[in-house]
Amino acid sequence: MNTLLTHLEDGVLTITLNRPERRNALTPEMQEELIAELNAAKEGSAKLIILTGAGTAFCSGLDLAVLESMSTQTVEEQKAAARCTAKLFHTLYSLPIPTIAAVNGHAIAGGTGLATLCDFTFAVPEAQFGYTEVKIGFIPALVSVFLGLQLGEKQARGLLLSGQLFSAQRAHELGLVIEIIQDEKLQERVHLFAQELLQNSPSAMRKTKELQLAQTASELNARIDRAVAASLEARRHPDFQEGITAFLNKRKPRWQD
Repeated sequence: MNTLLTHLEDGVLTITLNRPERRNALTPEMQEELIAELNAAKEGSAKLIILTGAGTAFCSGLDLAVLESMSTQTVEEQKAAARCTAKLFHTLYSLPIPTIAAVNGHAIAGGTGLATLCDFTFAVPEAQFGYTEVKIGFIPALVSVFLGLQLGEKQARGLLLSGQLFSAQRAHELGLVIEIIQDEKLQERVHLFAQELLQNSPSAMRKTKELQLAQTASELNARIDRAVAASLEARRHPDFQEGITAFLNKRKPRWQD
């Protein structure tokens, strides 16, 4: 593993995003490794997963170098990248064993997706969240699929269209975060909660998750396909290139419209 740290103890698998020098920004390699680790956990001895980040951030979203490279990718490369992100989110969301996010710092864009797709999300008070894609001419296509299911259309629209960052307290009020914990006590609290969950029947928890997922499976798959298509279209739009260029040059974007 190059981008992840893993530790399995007493049925609890802790997966740590391990690119602290880049605020744990997502790369294709990290996404593929995380998908593989989640799939292996599903078939292995882990009864519960804790997802967290190394350093002071949870996950800052897609790495800037990855965003920059999108404009020069072939259509097939863009399609593969979009489907990889979709697969990551869907794998995490549909995992049959319980998942806990220990959000130790900012979780932005795709990082917000990872943090809130877990069954239980704990966060430090300083953590910030946000679906910021519209600010760089991109669209939060894939996270929007799951956010709508979690919050309902009205709340989801507000977060996705504004692109604004919001606090851990606001995330708690929305129900995306279940508890806010001081940084020095975060890991202790999360592991204590994990031990509480492990007192439940593993089979009953797995069957509960499978039942919930079965109720939306066909519609979810259709939504993901539409989101992948929308993401591909957005990658080829001039506003995306302008948004990235403006961000790199620290100026306001000049949108096509």
